[in-house]
Amino acid sequence: MSGIILILISDIDGMNLQFLNPLRWRRSFLFSVLLLLLIVWFGFFDTYSVRTRIQLSNEKKELTRETERLYEEAEAFNQEREALEKDPALLEKVAREEYGMRKPGETIYRIQEK
Repeated sequence: MSGIILILISDIDGMNLQFLNPLRWRRSFLFSVLLLLLIVWFGFFDTYSVRTRIQLSNEKKELTRETERLYEEAEAFNQEREALEKDPALLEKVAREEYGMRKPGETIYRIQEK
């Protein structure tokens, strides 16, 4: 039994295990492995990874579009407000149709369509 153990130990001693020792690797291979690790790290795992930057860029574009839409909507409201301030007939029309206001003594009849 001890002979078998000695054979296994001598087989391990005879194996070329230099490829497992990073100090024995060639410099070009070491730089390639290091470069690959850095690319993977900064591409996927870092706080400011490429993936995160792309997501933030897309979110920024979407928020910019939403801001532009809201500015246009605010401009339309401002134009409507100015029109209502300048035209009393338009103001009366909006007050009657949208808010159901009436002049004193008037009776309003609403007709519902089927």
